[in-house]
Amino acid sequence: MKKAVAIRHVNFENLGILGSLLSLRGYQIDYYDAGRDDIRAINNEDTDLLVVLGGPISAAQHFSGALRYDFLDHELALVKQRLAQRRPTLGVCLGAQVIAQALGADVISLGVKEIGFAPLTTLAAQDDSPLAPLADTPVLHWHGDMFTIPEGARCLAGTAVCPHQAFDYQGFALGLQFHLEADHRDIERWLIGHACELELAGVAPQSLREQAARHGTQLEQRARQVFARWLDNNEPRM
Repeated sequence: MKKAVAIRHVNFENLGILGSLLSLRGYQIDYYDAGRDDIRAINNEDTDLLVVLGGPISAAQHFSGALRYDFLDHELALVKQRLAQRRPTLGVCLGAQVIAQALGADVISLGVKEIGFAPLTTLAAQDDSPLAPLADTPVLHWHGDMFTIPEGARCLAGTAVCPHQAFDYQGFALGLQFHLEADHRDIERWLIGHACELELAGVAPQSLREQAARHGTQLEQRARQVFARWLDNNEPRM
């Protein structure tokens, strides 16, 4: 049985629809909860897929020394080792920023929050891009930081607010600033967990509820295609 390990920073930002897809593909899924479980116990050698999920911590502030969390240092070390071994690695939001940092890129503050469902305004046109199924489908944005594109990686998508929304690194590592994994049926958990952030950003919860209801079903279908496309290319490595 293939093994997937997911590093989770807050309970409701989980694997979502990716989790059900991995289960259908025969993966054993192990969660490690940052701040409770020891990230250093994760063994790259017996982990076929590592997924580093999102969370409300600012990687830009952490890695600049302003706000430090020991587990992020452990995540960075784990991902650096994994990338050196060319093992399949997926990062979402904060997780994508950790991968970018591991590859020597920077994480910077946008100065604004990009929250809500909206299409990617620039999308790599290459047929081999894992994001090709998205086309003009609105995706869930929920962030205030952005990674720069690591050397040797290609930028796959962006928006006017955040020009670096996704990157592919040599086929085996994928960083997504947006949340393809989020299950629209769980949007209320996100609204509760990020209530303070929404209030500070002036984003109305009802607006996000309506967007999730309007776009969630189509986005789930396209997201499954994206993840399946990427896994198809990486499972021969496992």
